[in-house]
Amino acid sequence: MTTTTTPARAAAGSDFAVLARRIAAEGLMERRPVYYLARLSIVALMLAGGWAAFFLIGSSWWQLVTAAFLAVAFTQAALVAHDLAHRQVFRTRRPSEFAGLLAGTLVGMSYGWWMDKHTRHHNNPNHDDLDPDVAPEVLIWAAESAVGRRGLAGFITRHQAGLFFPLLTLLAIDLKVSSVKALRNGTVKRRGLEGALLALHAVAYLAALLIVLSPLQALAFALVHQALFGVYLGMTFAPNHKGMPHPTGDEDFLRKQVLTSRNVHGNWLTDVALGGLNYQIEHHLFPGMPTPNLRRAQPIVQAYCADLGVSYEQTGLIASYRQALRYLHAVGAPARAGR
Repeated sequence: MTTTTTPARAAAGSDFAVLARRIAAEGLMERRPVYYLARLSIVALMLAGGWAAFFLIGSSWWQLVTAAFLAVAFTQAALVAHDLAHRQVFRTRRPSEFAGLLAGTLVGMSYGWWMDKHTRHHNNPNHDDLDPDVAPEVLIWAAESAVGRRGLAGFITRHQAGLFFPLLTLLAIDLKVSSVKALRNGTVKRRGLEGALLALHAVAYLAALLIVLSPLQALAFALVHQALFGVYLGMTFAPNHKGMPHPTGDEDFLRKQVLTSRNVHGNWLTDVALGGLNYQIEHHLFPGMPTPNLRRAQPIVQAYCADLGVSYEQTGLIASYRQALRYLHAVGAPARAGR
């Protein structure tokens, strides 16, 4: 089947090509091996240091501090896995997949499942039918999906803005459950390998807790660790698209990516805490761009969008959460009206 392109659509489609040439001319797509060597080394040291402290401290309620530290380390490892999935670190597929599998195993997540899900998100961000990140599940991101929800689902929808951050405490568990489901339904290519790696993670994690801690301490450690891991991880992704327009699918690539994304401005600490995902617009336009280059690309992209008359959303971190929560509250209105 052949397709035709109107002159207007062709002109719109060429906008990204012009921007891409500007970005390439600045060398912003070049790899940053020294940066990633340092970043991967720091994350590895955080994980090794956290578990070393865990075994040295032994049976103590001070381990809840260790649990909080490891929640940060796990999130940073997951953010590294994100960069690996986009081949920002290595040029070729094999080392990217190997390191991604390792990072996913360390945090208890199927790398293959997440990569498939995240690829579909990048292809159609915020699209109600095609983006799995806005699919109507526990939270609802489209008002029409809120109609007719009853029971616990209806209660959550009516109060989803207030429940958003509490529900993030369950995100780490959801990653594991979704990983297992993906392994069972065959959406992961290397089912045997990833299944064995996830089982290894679960056995090693539970064995460490039960050998070193008392049963009550082990339970408390797991709850604090997994809850804080989920909250931190969720907070790195929540500002990026929530509350932004939902496309129809007719937009060209540049507008589809820019109009559905939100940047979060800040200093180097914001960059580190969010793993560079605060430059969401630049990341969606150039997913293979190394994280440290996103800050340099930002003014180029913003100025180019201004020339085109394309809305470029950028706000502070707290304001981004407020916008997302206001959107969640508005989407839940049909459920509240239908009580």
